[in-house]
Amino acid sequence: MTKFFLVLHVLAAIIAIGPVTVAASMFPAAARRAMADGPDAASLASVRLLHRVCVVYAVFGLAVPAFGFATASSLGVLGDAWLVASILLTAAAAGVLALLVLPRQSAILAGLGGAGEPVERSATARLAMMTGVFNLLWAVVTILMIVRPGSTTGA
Repeated sequence: MTKFFLVLHVLAAIIAIGPVTVAASMFPAAARRAMADGPDAASLASVRLLHRVCVVYAVFGLAVPAFGFATASSLGVLGDAWLVASILLTAAAAGVLALLVLPRQSAILAGLGGAGEPVERSATARLAMMTGVFNLLWAVVTILMIVRPGSTTGA
């Protein structure tokens, strides 16, 4: 069962987290292009699509920690420091995404569509920074999952 949960955990991480990190990283630049060109239908559609990818894959990304807990439980490593650190960093990444990145994407999208506050260039710069923090947190979690300090695998 451990291998099954591990496979599901890794697949969910690749399929769910990868697209969120890429789409979230692309969003600020796409929004800046839409602002520079005046939000035409094509640039607005691009920004909407990137936001939609972030939202949908973020929800699907909830499977990653679920399968991770199942894997860790079957391996008996729930109390290991590297896993606790990974859990905390994953929670921080989820918080950054849910509380900072996605709401700011929505606000920028509303501003581009004329339904919200006009978008300032600094808003996309702040969003890019928050997205970078989100991506950095996932990179550290990935490193911890591979290196696993104290692991007996010899890796």
